[in-house]
Amino acid sequence: MARHKGAADGKTFEIPRPEFPKRAVVTGGMPYGNKELHFGHVGGMLVFADTYARFLRDRIGKENVIFVSGTDCYGSPIAEGWRKKAEAGEFEGTLEDFVRRNHEKQKETLKAYAISPNLFGASGLGRTKEIHAEYTLQFLQALYDKGQLNQISTMQFFDEKAGVFLNGRQVTGKCPVEGCTSEKGYADECDLGHQYMPENLIDPVSALTGEKPIMKPVTNWYFKLRDYEKLMQEWVAELQKDKAIRPVVWKTIGEFLKPPVIYIKREFEEKYLSLKEQMPAHRYLEEPKKPSFTIEFDALPDCDAACRILTENGIRYRTGKTLVPFRLTGNIEWGVPAPVLEGTEGLTVWVWPESLWAPISFTQAYLESQGQPREAYKDYWCSKDAKVYQFIGQDNIYFYGIAEPAMWMAQQASAEKTCDPPEGELQMPTIVANHHILFLDKKASSSGAVKPPMADDLLNYYTPEQLRMHWLGLGLGQRSVSFMPKPYNPDADPNEQDPVIKDGLLLSNVYNRIIRTAFYTLQKLNGGILPEAAPEEKILAEAKKAVLDYERHMSKFAFHQCTYVLDGYIRNASKYMSKALKPDEQTEAEAMQVLSNLFYMIRIAGILLHPMAPIGTEKLQEYLQVDDRIWSWDTIFEPISYFTGAKHQLKFLPPRTDFFTRHESQFAEAGEA
Repeated sequence: MARHKGAADGKTFEIPRPEFPKRAVVTGGMPYGNKELHFGHVGGMLVFADTYARFLRDRIGKENVIFVSGTDCYGSPIAEGWRKKAEAGEFEGTLEDFVRRNHEKQKETLKAYAISPNLFGASGLGRTKEIHAEYTLQFLQALYDKGQLNQISTMQFFDEKAGVFLNGRQVTGKCPVEGCTSEKGYADECDLGHQYMPENLIDPVSALTGEKPIMKPVTNWYFKLRDYEKLMQEWVAELQKDKAIRPVVWKTIGEFLKPPVIYIKREFEEKYLSLKEQMPAHRYLEEPKKPSFTIEFDALPDCDAACRILTENGIRYRTGKTLVPFRLTGNIEWGVPAPVLEGTEGLTVWVWPESLWAPISFTQAYLESQGQPREAYKDYWCSKDAKVYQFIGQDNIYFYGIAEPAMWMAQQASAEKTCDPPEGELQMPTIVANHHILFLDKKASSSGAVKPPMADDLLNYYTPEQLRMHWLGLGLGQRSVSFMPKPYNPDADPNEQDPVIKDGLLLSNVYNRIIRTAFYTLQKLNGGILPEAAPEEKILAEAKKAVLDYERHMSKFAFHQCTYVLDGYIRNASKYMSKALKPDEQTEAEAMQVLSNLFYMIRIAGILLHPMAPIGTEKLQEYLQVDDRIWSWDTIFEPISYFTGAKHQLKFLPPRTDFFTRHESQFAEAGEA
């Protein structure tokens, strides 16, 4: 427990240390297979997933943590991306070749940033494809057998000129959901994740021909998402009690747990009144100060019927956020085959639902690769002793925070579903959603007007650990923050320091200097043999406070707070070194005591930094000549000698050796190259 002073009476009280699961899965949202990774994939989400996975490996044992992510191979964005590049002569090869190339490049980027999933799979390639296809059939068949699916006939866009049905991003228009700020709406969802019926898309255009498509009827399988409104409300109530869950998660989920509504411009009010009696039963909501009025329904089919009446009579409207049936299948050829249900053949699974259970498929694939049975995935996904942490961007909360938990509940064997699943059933995930990481104060996306820099390109200006530390310190868990790299910023003040470099100075300057000074002094005074004196009590107390503060913040995914803890601890260590280490004025015993204290501080800072800056800290491990036990939180307060024994010889540190470097271009800019 951590000891703190009370505000009123000055007495101390104990803060319980956070509890962590016995086993954990960490997932990072899956990037599409139509492109390489841009900075948002890495800096907005995957670095955070990797940092937490590394922390858990140190905290509960690496054998108990599985970190999975992978390339989202299927769907219209990938097929359309390949078609455009092939037509333009920018790519030669099959659609699968296209996806494979991008998958391999994504893996290379992750390696360059020291992002270390146990498995970075691909839903449409190799063994992970086979396992994912098998699990998809099992998952959907189980939903069907439990009565959780409906066949619904809807209208789908059809390009008469091309003679084909259009899916997903093969259609663009404006999102019909009231208040939506997305740049693009697609066939039945916008780029912010809002769901709607295809016929409600405003001003649709075919991406294939540029023509306005017509609508033709199709039949697909849908998950009965609306049946889970009450259970989702109960789950949201539990999320609100959990201080580790970011408000953006439960607030966004809550926005959809409302009755279906239609917003109509006031200029059409008289026309609406003339049609009111033709519409299903609804309530008129008086909101005099708004430019539109609202009508509310008890049932979604009634709302849909009213929409058709309004459309037929030329009345402009938008629908509100609500739960709608969640489409599971489609007729796009490039997709995971759907099971044949009630004789319906030739369907594939829509990319969004299958990407939600893809991490389960990937967990199975990883376990199989380690010689374990695939069914052992249940020890991670279906156990009360385990937790699943899913790192995503806020745009994807609808899928991970609504569709996924509802489908997980639907898989329960009991007819009485619960948001607190019993042992053996899929457990509710812990959603860790970051706010938007902006680029030069604008929201950037590959499909939007502002294009983000690719993650690999940033490495022409910065080291991976400079970028990791900068992104982790932005506070994306609290608000949207702009990434302002100076080489990309035309408005940057030439006299001001690059914010990325500035955040990296704690390691490249301060911590580096502490480590080098300690090593060089020890090499000079004691031949590089570790001091045997125990760290002093004051040093132990400061370390304990830093460790417990860091642990508490990490348990709440407050990565920026963890960087603050490290900043304070490392700078205090630097001040201590400057004040206390004076070997020319001290006896050998006094100098050895100071060095013992310093190496303890170096160790504590190293273990706290290990999840964030693994390259430099593992180089430190190499020079300390210790094994991986150095990272275990089971012995976090022990000195280095605990792992080595007496007379431990450190690896010789040559002059001007850095553990945390700056990028070579930064030396050139400073006139040092």
